[in-house]
Amino acid sequence: MGKGPTLFNFDAFARTIDERKIKTSTGGIITIICAITTFILLFNEYQDYNRIVLRPELVVDRDRNKHLDINLDITFPEMPCDLVSLDVMDGTGDIEFDLLKNGFTKIRLDEMGNEIEVLQFDANENIEDTHIGANEDGYCGPCYGSLNQNDNENRPDHEKVCCNSCNSVRDAYARAGWKFYDGKDIRQCEQEGYVERVNSRLNEGCRIKGSAEINRIGGNIHFAPGASLTIGGRHIHDMSLFDRHPDKFSFKHRINHFSFGEDIHELENIFKNDKHDHRTSHPLDGNSVSANNKYELYTYYLKVVNTRFEYLNGLKIDTNEFSATQHHRPAQGGRDEVNPNTVHARGGIPGLFFYFDISPLKIINREDYNKSFSAFILSLCSAIAGILTVGSILDKTIWSARSFIKEKKST
Repeated sequence: MGKGPTLFNFDAFARTIDERKIKTSTGGIITIICAITTFILLFNEYQDYNRIVLRPELVVDRDRNKHLDINLDITFPEMPCDLVSLDVMDGTGDIEFDLLKNGFTKIRLDEMGNEIEVLQFDANENIEDTHIGANEDGYCGPCYGSLNQNDNENRPDHEKVCCNSCNSVRDAYARAGWKFYDGKDIRQCEQEGYVERVNSRLNEGCRIKGSAEINRIGGNIHFAPGASLTIGGRHIHDMSLFDRHPDKFSFKHRINHFSFGEDIHELENIFKNDKHDHRTSHPLDGNSVSANNKYELYTYYLKVVNTRFEYLNGLKIDTNEFSATQHHRPAQGGRDEVNPNTVHARGGIPGLFFYFDISPLKIINREDYNKSFSAFILSLCSAIAGILTVGSILDKTIWSARSFIKEKKST
């Protein structure tokens, strides 16, 4: 019993007897307010505890021999589908053939932007066609002076120099450095309906969408006027028809979608509860650019980062995120219209270019709960203690003020 008084000295929860307690209406109001506030804070803490977040981690990308998927959907309101071409090249300058994953689709658009027709189309659509040999019927088409056919009479059919299709004539003209235009008065093109088709679609637009798979190294994707051709190691385009109409055509565009790797937007449909914001994965989506100059060169510089998403349900998804920097200038060079102090270099061809580089780093986004259980309990205790402390201080302040005023009045 002797130790009793000593322990009483350590009691941090001293209490008064019931006869000495004074209850007031003000104290009751403060207590109700504290109770409501405590309930709101506890509810918010519980929601915060159940919230799922993505925690990023940056590591060196050690993956090798991986391919890079490119997904795009771009609208050109002032470029007909017959005139625009798409080329995909790697960092060495080699054109990637046989790279199609799902294929590319060209959608013809009228002047109001309404869809007219869906066409299948290959990336790296090259105009090159064979010029050696007559066809099965022995027909050897003329090349109209673009190729030397003088010795054809002395050659067997399979060795003759021939232009049996409109494509082969276009190729021969390009190799000779001649302007092909719309193929008018060229029999092969007239018979194939190329001339009529091209001229009837000059005021149309085009929407190109699809996917491609290339080696995981830097490179570029570009849309340019006219079919492409490689001569002497140089990659060129037949721009004769583009140049022929000064009041038509431009590469103003709208990027409906552009991404690398598996499309996170489509994967979100799998996870009905996935509330993460993936807009940063596709920074170019919805971007629309236009300029008054027909010969405008639009360029996007992209830095691609390998990214992995690891979900709580165990699913792991490998995709890519990228940053983008935009630039455009007139191909003919000259002073910038907006900033006259800037002088653009001369060179290049009008079109839309995407230059991309691969980052050596990798981002791993792991799904996790926002708080641990111990942190949740600690937050609850802190919220309750804080409300009670503030309520107690407020009650004592009001009580002291009322007592002081009452004492002054009594004197």
